[in-house]
Amino acid sequence: MLTGLRIVEFEALGPAPFAGMLLADLGAEVIVVHRKTGGALPIKQGKNLLDRGKRSIMLDLKDPGDLEVAKALIKSADGMTEGLRPGVMERLGLGPDVAMVLNPQLVYGRMTGWGQDGPNARLAGHDMNYQALTGALYYAGQEGAVPAVPPTLLGDIGGGAMYLAVGMLSGLLQAQRTGQGTVVDAAIVDGTSHMMALNLSMGAHFSREQRGVSALDGSHWSCCYRCSDGGFVAVQCFEPQFYALFRDLMGIAEDTRFDDQFDREKWPDQVAGLQAIFETRPRDHWAGLFADTDACVTPVLSPVESADDPHMRARGVWQADGTPSPAPRFGGAVRAPGKIAEHGADTDRLIKELREKGLL
Repeated sequence: MLTGLRIVEFEALGPAPFAGMLLADLGAEVIVVHRKTGGALPIKQGKNLLDRGKRSIMLDLKDPGDLEVAKALIKSADGMTEGLRPGVMERLGLGPDVAMVLNPQLVYGRMTGWGQDGPNARLAGHDMNYQALTGALYYAGQEGAVPAVPPTLLGDIGGGAMYLAVGMLSGLLQAQRTGQGTVVDAAIVDGTSHMMALNLSMGAHFSREQRGVSALDGSHWSCCYRCSDGGFVAVQCFEPQFYALFRDLMGIAEDTRFDDQFDREKWPDQVAGLQAIFETRPRDHWAGLFADTDACVTPVLSPVESADDPHMRARGVWQADGTPSPAPRFGGAVRAPGKIAEHGADTDRLIKELREKGLL
């Protein structure tokens, strides 16, 4: 879908390269500028999944010659992304004030945790810190429990990478329409807060002040339960008709303890009652009981187990090597991802191309 677009990505951590992978999965030519010395993380040696579908060039941006190569790449690009602390790109001589003079149509994407301004802008932080300040982490768990969410998914990816990708695509559409580039300020605190609009739209079903008491984080029909074998099942039968089916299959249709689905005062006892029932059988028993029904109950699977699930396997969600397939799909087709770039593998070829185009 994005064939013909060129994005230059300057090596960074997590959300920025994830957004670059997403754009590459969608067909854009993404050129990642890897550092000649060291890397963004000690664990990033050799190939990195987030570099799939990209081309790689290794540059030392403090070297005048390499800096000129970076500027030539920017001249050739439709967009660029960076995920460094505010001010770092400016000190390297590649801030928006320079880049958008080199290329007025450029869409300059900036990925940070705290944003380009504000009291915390130049402070270090990570996914959990950004979630904590937005209020999103507050709801990650039952009342009295320690907040916990899957690492990176809510902040870095949901509130960060996805908003950077949407911002880049919006800026690219404007540039195509008007010939004018823009700077995309994608801050994880902004995106994560924005994602909370869905919860806030639930009105009386969502508490702005107390965790573990809202429809989706405190009720017995929206909860995970431990099974006899230590596995878990996820229950979320919100609508009354799905809740009624859930009760039928659980054998509690006539149990008056579970009659009042939306009575908050009864939720703790109802949670305890369901937990006692789920603990009598292993996870796969419950998975089989609720399979092919609208009761909205599913087993909690590991990524390895997920790859073996009939639905996930039928859709080709996971590649044979255990990595996820590109998403979203167009016309129902599953696309094969590109190869993971070797650091610096395209350096000579890219420099040659820039010279041939008269950009270097």
